[in-house]
Amino acid sequence: MEKDKQSLLQQFIKWRERNINEKQFILILSFLVGIFTATAALILKFFIHEIQNFLTENFDTTEANYLYLVYPVVGIFLAGWFVRNIVKDDISHGVTKILYAISRRQGRIKRHNIWSSTIASAITIGFGGSVGAEAPIVLTGSAIGSNLGSVFKMEHRTLMLLLGCGAAGAIAGIFKAPIAGVVFTLEVLMIDLTMSSLLPLLISAVTAATVSYVITGTEAMFKFHLDQAFELERIPYVILLGIFCGLVSLYFTRMMNSIEGVFGKLANPYKRLAFGGIMLSILIFLFPPLYGEGYDTINLLLTGTTSAEWDTVMNNSMFYGDGNLLLIYLLLIIFFKVFASSATNGGGGCGGIFAPSLYLGCIAGFIFSHFSNGLEFAAYLPEKNFALMGMAGVMSGVMHAPLTGVFLIAELTGGYDLFLPLIIVSVSSYLTIIVFEPHSIYSMRLAKKGQLITHHKDKAVLTLMKMENVVEKDFVVVHPEMDLGELVKAIAASHRNVFPVTDKRTGELLGVVLLDDIRNIMFRQELYHRFTVNKLMISVPAKIYETDGMEQVMQTFDDTKAWNLPVVDKDGRYQGFVSKSKIFNSYRQVLVHFSED
Repeated sequence: MEKDKQSLLQQFIKWRERNINEKQFILILSFLVGIFTATAALILKFFIHEIQNFLTENFDTTEANYLYLVYPVVGIFLAGWFVRNIVKDDISHGVTKILYAISRRQGRIKRHNIWSSTIASAITIGFGGSVGAEAPIVLTGSAIGSNLGSVFKMEHRTLMLLLGCGAAGAIAGIFKAPIAGVVFTLEVLMIDLTMSSLLPLLISAVTAATVSYVITGTEAMFKFHLDQAFELERIPYVILLGIFCGLVSLYFTRMMNSIEGVFGKLANPYKRLAFGGIMLSILIFLFPPLYGEGYDTINLLLTGTTSAEWDTVMNNSMFYGDGNLLLIYLLLIIFFKVFASSATNGGGGCGGIFAPSLYLGCIAGFIFSHFSNGLEFAAYLPEKNFALMGMAGVMSGVMHAPLTGVFLIAELTGGYDLFLPLIIVSVSSYLTIIVFEPHSIYSMRLAKKGQLITHHKDKAVLTLMKMENVVEKDFVVVHPEMDLGELVKAIAASHRNVFPVTDKRTGELLGVVLLDDIRNIMFRQELYHRFTVNKLMISVPAKIYETDGMEQVMQTFDDTKAWNLPVVDKDGRYQGFVSKSKIFNSYRQVLVHFSED
């Protein structure tokens, strides 16, 4: 049966190659990717809401609910068990995994990601994990695109494009935001923008959004009605809000990295579960708005207009009825949200930071405007408008993606009337955080390893080049105790003019012997036993480590003005040489491939 299936697939591939050219087939695949990713997004949202409604429908809104101490721990335990025992692979940091696949110029995502992150995140968020479903569904969509291309034996460049189509379709499907889906793929995932790549991305995004519209209706994800039009006199306040959102984004990014570092030091999964579970359950018990994605709180702040409505954010908590503590309560939520999100993922759960970014931004915008309205000298700032702008601000700052922030919030809420202030807030936030953090929360992990592809063509090509492809290992190795006679025999067996000198026992690189330095004595046989390699070798101007990125390698060449440099491992053991000529040849090959449409 398997052979028959394989045979049918091969027959179809041959038929396709004869009758449908590659560009047309890519458009067909991008259409299919849009349908599949939207379906996956809707399934994920359905399961999250069903689990949440089943667990919390009987909660009393007027007092604290002690089941908040139980549900989140159960959720991250089940998700962690599922990942360890069934998936048996790391599925966290979905967007970072996509960026890594792109940086490796492979475009391949493991097949299990089509379903594994969807199941794990549904369990995690449904039981109260304080994360979002968007990053897991983006990974799911990218896996769908990547594996669909692999089934039909598409080349690596096409797989990368289909991977981007999956991401665009996932964002468009889950948010009903086709423009944001395309912009996210171009701005965050850094898919190279050409006409041949833009059309498939658009097809996937529009198809996914259409599927969502057909199944769930045409209403925007968040209800927002503009009661007061934007006035130009509020522009200074909008800029200040952008700066505030940039600082909130900086706090969120750095604190999340720090807390993840703490969890990373806990090797035992049950220790991580205990640490994360206790932290998460206590925070959700004290601040119920931290339960799940937090979209109920966002809807409340975007639609509420009176203190009585805003105070309902404290329902289900021990602070119920204390309206005078609203701002302090919301400030504490901003402070603790990053702890709750990090504890969810660190303890074994699965989720992303899309929803936390929107959540923090909405609260930050509300706090900024509500506090300002309490000042006699300040102009009146509509809370719901600034809550909306804050969502764009924090998302732009955390993701380093101002265009994504603008278009996503506009499409999520239908708030196109506030397009100008959305742009101002997003740009202000981005310019604020870029002063302190050059990379987004997604890309900084890869940037530290030199594996981050960028829109800068030259740097992108260097990122795509791998050290193992440029290291030359045909150099004859000599040792310090060898005499000149033995060295001459080594020279006769080599076609190189550089000879690495290593410790015979450890393999550590000690220096090099240059043929030009010994040319005047190498034929004087009376000196063959007088000189040793130890006396003839010289130090190298610099060493290249096998873990160095190509950008760092080129910088070392520029600093030393050398033509050949040795490569060593982390312990200093000799691995080979890398030369400028080899790098330039490899660079040209990658550039030609990279620049093709």
